[in-house]
Amino acid sequence: MTSQPVPPRETSGGHPTSSAAAAGTRLDPWLSSYADRTHGMRSSEIRALFAVANRPEVVSLAGGMPFLDGLPMDVIGDLAQRVVATRGLQALQYGSGQGDETLREQILDVMRLEGIDAHPDDVVVTTGSQQALDLVTRIFVDPGDVVVAEAPSYVGALGVFRAYQADVVHTPIDADGLVPEALEATLTELAAAGRRVKLLYTVPNFHNPAGVSLAVARRSQVLEIAQRHGVLVVEDNPYGLLGFDVEPRPAIRSLDDAGVIYLGSFSKTIAPGYRVGWVVAPHAVREKLVLASESAILCPSNASQLAISTYLSTCDWRGQIKAYREQYRERRDAMVAALAEHLPEASWNVPDGGFYTWVRLPEGLDAKDMLPRAVTARVAYVPGTAFYFDGSGADHMRLSFCYPTPERIREGVRRLAGVVAGERELVELFGTGAGSRPSTVQAPGPDLA
Repeated sequence: MTSQPVPPRETSGGHPTSSAAAAGTRLDPWLSSYADRTHGMRSSEIRALFAVANRPEVVSLAGGMPFLDGLPMDVIGDLAQRVVATRGLQALQYGSGQGDETLREQILDVMRLEGIDAHPDDVVVTTGSQQALDLVTRIFVDPGDVVVAEAPSYVGALGVFRAYQADVVHTPIDADGLVPEALEATLTELAAAGRRVKLLYTVPNFHNPAGVSLAVARRSQVLEIAQRHGVLVVEDNPYGLLGFDVEPRPAIRSLDDAGVIYLGSFSKTIAPGYRVGWVVAPHAVREKLVLASESAILCPSNASQLAISTYLSTCDWRGQIKAYREQYRERRDAMVAALAEHLPEASWNVPDGGFYTWVRLPEGLDAKDMLPRAVTARVAYVPGTAFYFDGSGADHMRLSFCYPTPERIREGVRRLAGVVAGERELVELFGTGAGSRPSTVQAPGPDLA
C-alpha cells in the first residue's frame, strides 16, 4: 500500500499548530517542502490574459498566436491520415531522445536559408524551442549565475531563467538591435564585480517584444565581445524567416559553430500545436542536451515529428512561409495605420517582420495599471513590465498583429485609444500613478524606428 503524505495537523479552531505552521499553511500545507527555486516562479502576464483575451468580444492584441487560417487544413488533414496509415506504428511509439534523423536532416535545409552549415548530429529536436531554452539553462546555469539579456526580453525566457534561479542583467537595444558598446560595458562591469556570466540571450530577428532586428554589421561584433568575455551566445530565432520585405539575415550561428547555441521552431512557420522545435549546439554540449531531454521527456513526440517531416517533404513549405509573410505584412500595415490615426500621441517602431510592435505610452501612463480598464473596454495587450526581469517597462506595451484580422486590429486600436484618453484625463486630474517608471529600452521611439 502506498503511503500518502499527511498534511499539517490543525487545532479545533481550524488553524495549524505551531509545528504545522512551520511546515506550511492552511492553503498550502506543503509550502515548506518546495525546492527553493519554486518560490521564484511567477505566472506569465501573457498566459494570465488568455482566459479573458480569448473571449470573442475581446480584441486580443496580446498573444503571439500565428494566423492558422492561412494553413491549407485539407492538406494538413490528409498528411495526418497518411502518417497514421503508412507509419502509424512508428508515429505512436517511443523514439530517439535526439529526435528523428530524417527530420534533423530536413531542419538543415531550413537553417541553410540563414547561412547555417551544420550536420544532423548537431541537431536535437525538442518540444518547441521553449524546451530547448529550458534544457540549455538547466545544463549551464547554477543559482546566482548571471544571464545577460536584451532590455526588453522575451517573457518566456525570463520565466525559465527565474525558475533556475539565475540573475538576469539587461543590456539595452536600439533600432538596430543589441548595442555592442553597451554589451561590452555590461560584461566588463559584471567581470569587475566578480559576477559569473554564463549566457548571452538574444532574439536577433524581429525581436519579441521590441520588433527590431540586430543589424548584420553588429552580429560579428556581438559575437566577438561575447567570446572575449567567455560567454556563450544563445540565439533564439523563431521569426527569422518571417521578414516582410527583407531576405533572411545570416544567423549569428553562421559565423561560429563553437560559441553559439541556436534555437529554432516550426511554431511560427507551420503551426505551434505540433510543438516541434530544435537546438543546434557544439558536439559536447549536444550530448548533454540529449541527456537532459531524455531525463525530462524521454523523447519528443514521434507523431508530431513525422507530421512535420511529411509536410516538409511533400508540401511547398517555402510557399507557405511566403504566404504567411504577406498576411502578417498586411496586419502590420493595419496596426501602424491604426496607431497613426487613433494614438498619434504615442510612439512606436515599424517592424519589418515578425509579430509585434512596441509602443511607448504618453508620459505618465502605466500600461500595467491601465490593463484592467482596457479589458473592460474589450481590448487586450501585454504591459511592458512582463518583459523586464525587475518589472520595469511600465511605460510600454506590446501589441501583437499576427492573429486578428486587419479589421479587428483597427477596432482594437480604436478601443485602446479610448482607454488611453481616459487614463490621460485621470493623470491630469490626480497625477502620475506610483507604478509608472521610465523604461531603459531605446528601440521604439519614432526617432529610432
